Amino acid sequence: MILATLWMAVREILRNKLRSFLTMLGIVIGVSAVIALVNIGEGATAKVKSDIGRLGDNLLIVSPGAGRRSATYTPAPLFTLEDVAAVRREVTGIEHVAPTAGAQQLVVWGNKNHQSGVTGTTNDYLAARGYRLARGREFLPAEQASGRAVCLLGATVKKELFGSSDPLGASVRVGKVSCLVIGELASKGQSGMGQDQDDLVLMPLRTVQRRLIGDPGVNAIFLSAKSSQITSSVERQLEGLLRQRRRIPPGGEDDFSVRDMQEIAQAMSSATGTLTALLGAIAAVSLLVGGIGIMNIMLVNVTERTREIGIRLAIGALARDVLFQFLVEAVVLSTLGGVIGIAAGLGMSWSATRALDLPFLLQPEILLLAFGFSAFVGVLFGFLPARKAARLNPIEALRYE
Repeated sequence: MILATLWMAVREILRNKLRSFLTMLGIVIGVSAVIALVNIGEGATAKVKSDIGRLGDNLLIVSPGAGRRSATYTPAPLFTLEDVAAVRREVTGIEHVAPTAGAQQLVVWGNKNHQSGVTGTTNDYLAARGYRLARGREFLPAEQASGRAVCLLGATVKKELFGSSDPLGASVRVGKVSCLVIGELASKGQSGMGQDQDDLVLMPLRTVQRRLIGDPGVNAIFLSAKSSQITSSVERQLEGLLRQRRRIPPGGEDDFSVRDMQEIAQAMSSATGTLTALLGAIAAVSLLVGGIGIMNIMLVNVTERTREIGIRLAIGALARDVLFQFLVEAVVLSTLGGVIGIAAGLGMSWSATRALDLPFLLQPEILLLAFGFSAFVGVLFGFLPARKAARLNPIEALRYE
């Protein structure tokens, strides 16, 4: 019975191929749009998390200066090495602490030069920021203590100055200081803000403070927490300690800021997730439009096949048989549209993610939801025409011209 009804539904659909396709078009567009937009949104969210994650695992950045500015704003004092020592000593849950000081400098080797950011720091900076050595070695304790002029080159600086040549052991001029290249950093690519993370030169902190900028202050402190669960606790401890050391009275505004990269990642992911949901909901409206199209065509079918319905009822078919037949036709139309829409949506999202350089994330639950919703649309909007057909009077149906 079910197979026979299904076959009759497919036969009626194939009898008017163009009209059936146009009827399904709304469902196809709706399903494909939902799948494509949701997949693109999820890919964008994943890229945001990945880009921010490249800055460093469980990273917190402490910098002087309040988060907001006013007309009477005056520059906040830099941190000191004593502040850094206090952070290491008194804040629990920290794995790496890397004080930094730096400025833009011209880096020269032979007849080539490149303007780059030079950062004075410690070896902890590599771990806190997620940098790896491609070749060479880190700073030795004696080099950091004495302020010897040695440096690590980022991939962009190495490429601009040395091309395919080996930079290890070469002497480059950083500003006015001759510096021995002891290592080469592995490439990290661009950050989520579009900044080239490989365009840098790392030197011992004391070297930069004494010989390049002539200031013992610390511009920023990069810290990595031991786990993502305790970054909020570490942030609170940092704020309390620095307020105490910088003698900020109760109720006074901080003259420093602590940025938690995990919170920024969560906020940006939440924003992209909300936008994805909104776009998906807008695309889902076309499914309703497609359902209305199915209902209209099925109502036309009932009118065109009134005599056929009368004959079936006259020879003994029950009203529920007629109801079931037209309902199955509507469901088959919407289901076929859903299958085509899924294929089109996957193709569109794959092409879009490749063009936008986003990861392609296949989400089976979205496919099942879109397919299930398309079948539900068939049932919902096919019921009214099916009920109308089932309620026809056999005698009046047979007289219909």
